[in-house]
Amino acid sequence: MKLLFVHQNFPGQFLHLAPEMQRRGHDVRALTAATNKTTSDVPLLRYAHTAPEVDAKATRLGRNFTTMSDRGVSVARFCQRLRAQGYVPDVIYGHSGWGETLFLKEVWPEAKLLVFAEFYYRGHGADTGFDPEFQVSGFDQVMIAQSRAAYMAQALAHADRGVSPTEWQASTHPPLLRRHLEVIFDGVDCDRLAPNPDATFTLPDGRILHRGDEVLTFVNRNLEPYRGYHIFMRALPDILAARPEAQVVIVGGNEVSYGAKPRDGASWKEVILAEVRDRLDLSRVHFTGKLPYDRLVDLIHVARVHAYLTYPFVLSWSMVETLAAGTLVVGSNTAPVAEVIKDGVNGRLVDFFDVKGWSAALTDALARPKAYDAIRDAARRMVQDRYDLRSVCLPRQVELLTRLERG
Repeated sequence: MKLLFVHQNFPGQFLHLAPEMQRRGHDVRALTAATNKTTSDVPLLRYAHTAPEVDAKATRLGRNFTTMSDRGVSVARFCQRLRAQGYVPDVIYGHSGWGETLFLKEVWPEAKLLVFAEFYYRGHGADTGFDPEFQVSGFDQVMIAQSRAAYMAQALAHADRGVSPTEWQASTHPPLLRRHLEVIFDGVDCDRLAPNPDATFTLPDGRILHRGDEVLTFVNRNLEPYRGYHIFMRALPDILAARPEAQVVIVGGNEVSYGAKPRDGASWKEVILAEVRDRLDLSRVHFTGKLPYDRLVDLIHVARVHAYLTYPFVLSWSMVETLAAGTLVVGSNTAPVAEVIKDGVNGRLVDFFDVKGWSAALTDALARPKAYDAIRDAARRMVQDRYDLRSVCLPRQVELLTRLERG
């Protein structure tokens, strides 16, 4: 089949699927933004797009739709030129999160359109108003959240099918749209993430950590409230006081992926660190910034326990990868995490806001690693059974594309 992947930051969620379809002999291409400097064995088509200046007062609740649909227009015009050159895909698989798929059916009505429906903004029951410390609550925010999803509804309404990575993320969609979704996780390479007793990780100061050392990790793309950075940092003073040999490795950048920036213009890393700095032994707290994937895998393998927190929002790959590596994960008792982790069975769950509870759970995990051996083993088996890339997720993704192409 002729297969076109669409993602402004390709490969994104198509990291494994696009090359797999190419390996199987299909004509695979990927459409991505010109600003994306990624190279790939998959032929890349790059569209140009300049974000419009949006008048906040004039657009009001339509601001998000204006921004996303404008990108969709840029993509559609680029694709019209592809069509004029004779290119017509059989199946298009695009991420719906940036508006890129909105008008593709107008360019190629004969193509099957599959969209990756990662999350649907809603006024209640998800991230909106979850954390009153950093979010304004009220009916205005409910209406703003719902209006943000307008372009996502349009993307699904014009698609032949949608994919959501978890049951909870699928459930954020209204029932009328939910019925068009299949739940297929992106997939974890359990062979690469298999426990490695010989793993080492070099800290920014040159010290080397080994598997078996007392290592606590916290990993996210960026350090911010949406991923519980503030709760984790507030729990650290008691942990470090109780475990004088513990080393804490914190991975993440200083930008904002989700939510608002700090009001004073600083990064969330610095704002929260300033709050607890005088109670921390910073010689044992190591900020690495963002890491290349190979180094992140090494870190996962040396960690004794990993803390993962999130608002009710999209689930991070890193949490499931850490479970696959046989590392104990203490996670927030929020819906996306509780779908994967069962407390006391394949991990631990702690109320998101319970700072003392986090200190106690992480301290105990560092102090008594043998007590959690069965939980770590159960976590790896669970990931192999439900989320393994080669045996579970990739075959289901390939089957779905084949089924769509055949109608």
